[in-house]
Amino acid sequence: MTTGEVIKKYRRNKGLTQEEMAARLGVTAPAVNKWEKGSTLPDVALLAPLARLLGITTDELLSFKDELTDEEINQFLSKIQKDLENGDFHHVFLSVKEKIEEYPNCEKLIWQAAVLLDAKRMTTGLSGDDRYDGVIFGWYERCLLSEDERIRNQAADSLFHMFIRQENYEKAAEYLAFFSLEDPERKRKEALVNSKTGKRTEAYRAYEELIFCAYQHIQMTFNDLRILYMEDGDHEMAKKLVEVSSSAASIFEMGKYNEVCWGLNVAAWEKDVAWTARLMREILKSMDTVGDCMKSRLYQHMALKAVDPAFSAGLKQELLKSLGDESFMYMQGNVDWEKLRCDAANRPIKS
Repeated sequence: MTTGEVIKKYRRNKGLTQEEMAARLGVTAPAVNKWEKGSTLPDVALLAPLARLLGITTDELLSFKDELTDEEINQFLSKIQKDLENGDFHHVFLSVKEKIEEYPNCEKLIWQAAVLLDAKRMTTGLSGDDRYDGVIFGWYERCLLSEDERIRNQAADSLFHMFIRQENYEKAAEYLAFFSLEDPERKRKEALVNSKTGKRTEAYRAYEELIFCAYQHIQMTFNDLRILYMEDGDHEMAKKLVEVSSSAASIFEMGKYNEVCWGLNVAAWEKDVAWTARLMREILKSMDTVGDCMKSRLYQHMALKAVDPAFSAGLKQELLKSLGDESFMYMQGNVDWEKLRCDAANRPIKS
């Protein structure tokens, strides 16, 4: 980053307008605007007060040695990891601190070095040592300002778990804001905080919702993958994924219908008469178990809506109607299939 970009970034992080910064430094707002655009640089006499106002060092302000290459970072981290295994933690810590002071804007270096030192101090009983806690905490906090979402999230994750270990659950919860509301990891962290702060019911419900949503995501992924294998003519993998989908439905206690419904399109694709007849019979027989996940204790804290019997009846009626579809023409003459068609014609389902 240029000096102007550094000023703009940290000014915004401090919640200051250009006018407010100008007033505190005794300059005009247009002057600040020019700094941020890179048209001019602050006067030398303003560097120290400007850095203090932004909460950074003058080296950071002037972007001295802004970045290292990925290869240089990896080489340094490899050395640090080796030194941590064989040497004194304090000596290694000082080495890392010196490197970060040399490259104060290299966010990837700061983040990864902080993670390495943090992990090592936890395994060596140094967690909670004031000599290290504040500095490592500060490094993570700096990474929260990164424009790289991955670095921000990893720093927030580290800070969250740091305060969980300290049993400061209120502070840990503050870092949830760095995760999207749609991110399952945020919900899992919220559940952990709830479980530690007496909100047991909320924690159970959140964990159950995560399980339920994970199942839905897994099955959608299996279905898309199964279709891809079918398009490429891979019969073995298409049938393998039917087995996996059925097993997943059983493991997640989704009911008999969800265990048997996955293979029908593959059976029709293969024109497997015996398999198609067996699957259709099992699917129709298990239609009233569509909402059986509600009976599972895995989801006992969730407010799942009961499946309307009319919905199941309508679903069954549509399936019976499909018996005569062109996609099942290969089933003509099969005794079981013709019996199902006869039953559908003589005893239509009433919704």
